[in-house]
Amino acid sequence: MNATQHGLLEGAIPPSQNTVLFGHDAAQTFLANAYRSGRMHHAILIEGAEGIGKATLAYRFAHHVLSHPDPSSAPDRLADPDPNDMVSRQIASGASHHLLHLARPVDEKTGKAKSVITVDEVRKAGKFFNQTSGTGNWRIAIIDPADDLNRNAANAILKILEEPPKQSLFLVLSHTPGRLLPTIRSRCLSLRLQPLSPPDVNRALGHLGNAPGENDAIVRLSEGSVARALLMRNYGGADIAEAFVAILESGSLSNREPIHKLAETLAARDRDVAYQFFTELAVDRVRAMAHDAGAAGDLLEADRLARLSAVLVEHFATAAAYNLDRKQTVMHVFTLFFEGS
Repeated sequence: MNATQHGLLEGAIPPSQNTVLFGHDAAQTFLANAYRSGRMHHAILIEGAEGIGKATLAYRFAHHVLSHPDPSSAPDRLADPDPNDMVSRQIASGASHHLLHLARPVDEKTGKAKSVITVDEVRKAGKFFNQTSGTGNWRIAIIDPADDLNRNAANAILKILEEPPKQSLFLVLSHTPGRLLPTIRSRCLSLRLQPLSPPDVNRALGHLGNAPGENDAIVRLSEGSVARALLMRNYGGADIAEAFVAILESGSLSNREPIHKLAETLAARDRDVAYQFFTELAVDRVRAMAHDAGAAGDLLEADRLARLSAVLVEHFATAAAYNLDRKQTVMHVFTLFFEGS
């Protein structure tokens, strides 16, 4: 019972179909041993930066559990799923009656993913667990990512987590766990994944079809994220990042031509993915600058930048909610940076 794959980057493999995971060996060992012990927590919060393999790990672990329903006889490691076995085929096609993937639904009118996971999507989880409650098999829900739950949906998930059905497993994915309800976090066992090492990013890109040697530049810019590397490679992310940093390093709004040029590029009708990349880049870059300022002892600047990162998050959320003009949204980022709100 899998949601339609949407928002998949060009060149990527859907996590439900990906049979290889690079890195995260310790996390895989932990999950295998926790399951084999028979004392596994019913909800695991898999947290870490976007594009480092959280969803692939979740599907990989779901395959492990569904392939070995008796924990005591399960292997002590997660093996690469065989794409030809029945469990793999059911998961990849979305036909598994024991796995539910909760994600942002697609708007039937626009064909695009909605901005949040709604309570109607979470109600599917209630039906899912009720329909399979008499089978005796594991039931697994992957919430991908839980950051997208709106308030009502988050409260609905919380109620299920408070009284989990028997033999149920919740794999809760989060890019920014600080945004989750504290009560949801408190009911989950946290498993934090670190960004991939450059060799693992390189191997992952090779798995996706990149020729050896063509990855070096984008690996350096990827920050350990395969998704970011694909954005750099296929969506002009490297040019966007270079232009953004150059504007910030200019130190003022005196030359607005580069700002207008970047804003016009990102506002083009076919640049949805590039625009989303920019919104994440802007917030991440300001957060990193706040960290660096704090480490250098400039606490006032660190505080200013930390506050700015929160303002930018709200700025982009408001623009998305009200479908505001993207060009003006991008240009206002630099006004906020140089002149404040």
